[in-house]
Amino acid sequence: MDRFQNTGQPDWGWWGRLWPTPGETLRRLGIGPGGTLAEVGSGNGYFALPAARIVEPNPVYAVDLDESVLEELQLLADMHGIDNVVTVHGDARALAGTLPEDVDTVLVANTFHGVANPEAFVQEISETLRPEGRFLVVNWHDRPRAETTVLDSPRGPPTELRLSPSETCAIVEATGAFIRARQIELPPYHYGLCFDRV
Repeated sequence: MDRFQNTGQPDWGWWGRLWPTPGETLRRLGIGPGGTLAEVGSGNGYFALPAARIVEPNPVYAVDLDESVLEELQLLADMHGIDNVVTVHGDARALAGTLPEDVDTVLVANTFHGVANPEAFVQEISETLRPEGRFLVVNWHDRPRAETTVLDSPRGPPTELRLSPSETCAIVEATGAFIRARQIELPPYHYGLCFDRV
C-alpha cells in the first residue's frame, strides 16, 4: 500500500522552526496526563515522543507504513529513556485491525490532506476510539505554498491539496461519527481541529 499523497518525513531542522515546543502544541490540542493515544503517520516521532512524556505511563501507539522511520523512532525513544512508545507498522486505512487496543485519542498531523478516501479513513478512526474518544487533526492552512516558507524555502503540500478548516470539518462531520469541539490556531501556518466521537 502506498503512503498518503504528498506526505513524508520532514527534516527536524525545519520542523523545529514551525514547532519549537511540540509538547506545548500537543497540550494546546488538549492532550494531558492519562489516556492512550495513537498517532497516525507518526514518522520518526516528532509528536509521538513528547506525547509519550505527557501521557506516561500509558502507551502512545506510533503508526506508520515506513518501517525505517519506526526503527529510527524506537532508537530515539531508547536514547531518551521513553519506554511507553509502541511502534506499529501498518496501514492507517486499516487502523482498527492494526492497533492492539482501542484508544482515547487519535492524532493525524500533516497528513489528512493526502488521504484518498477521507470519509472511509475517518470512519476507520472512529472504530478505534473508546467511547467519548477524540480525533485531532493538525494541518496546513489553505494558503499558497509559496507563502508558507521555512528557512527561506516553500514547505508543505501543494496548494491544490490543502484543506481549509471548514473543508476538513465538512469531511469529518459528514461521516456522522464526530462533532467538532474546537479549532485552535497553530501559527505560523497550521490549524488544529478537535473532534469528539458521537
